[in-house]
Amino acid sequence: MKNLQVSKKLFLLPFAFCLLPVLLVGCNPQKRAEKKLQKDTSSVTDFEGSLVFNDVTLDQADEQGRPLWKVQAKKAVYTKDKKTARIQNPIGDLFQDGKLVLQIKAKSGEIQEDGKKVFLNGQIVATDPRNGAVLKGDQLEWRPKEDLLIVRDNLVGTHKQLDATAKEGRYFSRSQQLELIGQVVGTSKDPVLQVRTEHLIWQIPQKMVIGDRPLQINRYKGQTVTDQAFGNSGQVNLNTKTATLKQNVQINSLEPPMQIAGNSVTWDLTTEMVTSDQPLKVFHRQQQVTLTGNQGQVDLKGKVARLSGNVRGVGTRNQSQLQADRVSWNISTEEFDAVGNVTYKQVNPPLHLTGPQAAGRLQDQTVVVTGGGGANSGGRVVTEIIP
Repeated sequence: MKNLQVSKKLFLLPFAFCLLPVLLVGCNPQKRAEKKLQKDTSSVTDFEGSLVFNDVTLDQADEQGRPLWKVQAKKAVYTKDKKTARIQNPIGDLFQDGKLVLQIKAKSGEIQEDGKKVFLNGQIVATDPRNGAVLKGDQLEWRPKEDLLIVRDNLVGTHKQLDATAKEGRYFSRSQQLELIGQVVGTSKDPVLQVRTEHLIWQIPQKMVIGDRPLQINRYKGQTVTDQAFGNSGQVNLNTKTATLKQNVQINSLEPPMQIAGNSVTWDLTTEMVTSDQPLKVFHRQQQVTLTGNQGQVDLKGKVARLSGNVRGVGTRNQSQLQADRVSWNISTEEFDAVGNVTYKQVNPPLHLTGPQAAGRLQDQTVVVTGGGGANSGGRVVTEIIP
């Protein structure tokens, strides 16, 4: 191998065809390596044309002489073409730009392409000492020139921010970013929630989790799922404790028993406030009342929904309908306050009311429409009783 070095506790032997005295034909640059191996022939065995080293340290440097990786192994076996080394019980360090970025260990492995790639197999553990992230799996591949560590098969990632499992993980050491692929489950500790999707980007320094595929977020209190959110894409900011969901968004709340739908929704996991500057739909499963508006917010903790812009309310059980510019709905008391161009209709008994303001309860058809106060309130109340 071009820059690969092998030693018994040191790191002397640049890999070439002149590794043993029997192979040497005047390789002057390797004189020290020859003498070292001659002094310690018990550490090297020629097995069917392959070289076997016991208790060795292997390392590789880049063109500038900076370390790329350094691995200690119980045994290293070089193939006949001297391009691949198979290693047992490897433990070592991986570097980027000459700085330590990962510490690794495994049951076995291979060093290929003159040290350009490192493969590890069985009980993989890779730790980033800079942030404390730990990656475990069955296979590992290190591509230093691509700044890429790949962990395949049963990936488990642990960190104080998040625990994650997936079929495969791709860790970019410079940005400290982990890409999770296939059957992804990420569980955060604060706030306590779980993200499920097929593709997730975890930006560890920014404390950001980003999904560009359909995803599901489960919010927990203890062992109970209290809220569920769905969207075609989304992200969770673990620092501000907010989730932002896009396209076909639906949030299902256990208490109050609400369903919130829209195309762009921000969910504050601390205050339990759901907001949107785009059309929003709110449905109460028990009361069978639906509100829609051009934008709005739902306070799940305070149990109040506020919508504005062409707001429409429907009581499904009695077919009552409300329309206004702005509506505030107290979910606990089932009462609403409507302001601006209010229209109220009901079927039984038939009734049609219009006015600048209204208050009441849709589900039991107790509605009071008023003309408002002040010189600028604008309006008359019109009552139309339909025979």
